[in-house]
Amino acid sequence: MDAESSAIIVLVTTSTQEEAEKIGRMLIEAKLAACTNIVSGIRSIFRWDNNISVENECLMLIKTTQKRFAELESAVRQQHSYSVPEIVALPVVAGSESYLNWVRGETDK
Repeated sequence: MDAESSAIIVLVTTSTQEEAEKIGRMLIEAKLAACTNIVSGIRSIFRWDNNISVENECLMLIKTTQKRFAELESAVRQQHSYSVPEIVALPVVAGSESYLNWVRGETDK
């Protein structure tokens, strides 16, 4: 299997569950992701504009492939309310082959 078809998990935080659901649905409809999990109730602590902030957020766990990442990133940026959204991709180093085949199939153009 080539690197382009390797599965990845993309982490994206949003300010609300509604925003996460809107972005998640858009990614699935566009076949940019096979699945999006939304974890509500996280607390994020970060420095922004030289101040330490503590905010309630939602975390999206987006399953896709390396070859779909650039389009996924662009789509998230267009829909996201943050000026600098978190969009971080992590490699999947191992997993159920049938699940990974499903991810590849669901994100194939």
